[in-house]
Amino acid sequence: MSDTEFKALMLSADDDGKVSHAFETVSNDRLPEGDVTVAVKYTTLNYKDGMILNGIGKLVRDYPHIPGIDFAGVVEESSHPEYKAGDEVILTGWRVGEVHWGGYATRARVNGDWLVPLPKGITLEQSMAIGTAGFTAMLAIMTLEAHGLTPEAEKDVLVTGGSGGVGSVAVSVLANLGYKVAASTGRAEQHDYLKSLGATTIVERDELAEAPRGPLARERWAGAIDNVGGGTLHHVLTTLGYWGTCASVGNAGSFKLETTVLPFLLRGINLCGIDSATCPKDRRLVAWDRLSKQLPMDKLDSATNRAGFAELPDLAGKILKGGIRGRCVIDVNG
Repeated sequence: MSDTEFKALMLSADDDGKVSHAFETVSNDRLPEGDVTVAVKYTTLNYKDGMILNGIGKLVRDYPHIPGIDFAGVVEESSHPEYKAGDEVILTGWRVGEVHWGGYATRARVNGDWLVPLPKGITLEQSMAIGTAGFTAMLAIMTLEAHGLTPEAEKDVLVTGGSGGVGSVAVSVLANLGYKVAASTGRAEQHDYLKSLGATTIVERDELAEAPRGPLARERWAGAIDNVGGGTLHHVLTTLGYWGTCASVGNAGSFKLETTVLPFLLRGINLCGIDSATCPKDRRLVAWDRLSKQLPMDKLDSATNRAGFAELPDLAGKILKGGIRGRCVIDVNG
């Protein structure tokens, strides 16, 4: 690509709303407004990206559109006071890839306030192995800690959807911090993988999907990070220990929740939502610093799939079917 154009995965929608995609060469003149232009090196694939590429959920309203909710790269031009040409930066969230053109391109222009500097100790590629999923996992852990969870807890910390992107990072970090981690999965072939990340207990997904017999069940968890929603989240809430907290990070099973107030009233539990997209910058910086120091990079590497730009559309279908374990890094120049 020349300095005046770039390669992008462009989405289009027909009159019936059917979404299609194609790799295109795009002129810089079409870049959106922003005070920082970035040469994108790596992006990643999240569940939400899979939904967007397949036209699910009406997350994108205006077409043509460049998706990709994460990217990492090098600043080319900047009028933002915090960044200069040559700086290595990360972007996650802020509805980039949904409302704003995203990272499935070799060049992006964004609001500099949405960026964070690449933390010391990790590479651009590793930052996208972490991506929104890993960032969300750390925000969830920080939330559990803010509500009193410590590694000295007698009970396990439960991570549902343990072999997914958020789950893999959450299990790895929690285990590294000294927590006893229980990870749930519906696939027997993932048991060894989850144990390699540090899980000490494997919980079958179907066990958590069963409706509890009453509004309260036996206390099992010191805290929980839930990727699933629906009946699984209801089950988790009924089995949280006294003063336990559940961080809700996803709705892979269902966005609906039917439960009772009794676990909240009789055990003092907390249910906290994690919105990584609009997380304030000071909290972002803390989370990324902790990830660079507390996420074992060997565990991250074992949880990471790598692919070239051309493979991205096929992978977007696989992630919706649970066909991708851990994280997926895309080299947009590969």
